[in-house]
Amino acid sequence: MHSGIGGVIMSEAIVVALITGSLSLIGVVVTCRSTAKKSEKSQEVAQAVMKAQMEELTREVREHNGFAKRMPVVEEQIKVINHRISDLEQFHKPNGNGDSK
Repeated sequence: MHSGIGGVIMSEAIVVALITGSLSLIGVVVTCRSTAKKSEKSQEVAQAVMKAQMEELTREVREHNGFAKRMPVVEEQIKVINHRISDLEQFHKPNGNGDSK
């Protein structure tokens, strides 16, 4: 069935091209979906790791803030202790206000 110059051959070429194009398109779609799923899983893992790191950092910051709140109290206590030590040294110093040994 040869109609004109390459009539049958032309329709066969078109059918082959359509089949080839369709198969290529299916391959691209499957590859894109597979890549998207892998990428999504990778992002979920990365988000889980970041969440764990954020929780650990939050815990450390809270612990640090607890120390930061207590430091002024400790500093004041150190000042009082140093003053008391100075008073005791002055008291026990020869020719001071206390007994000279």
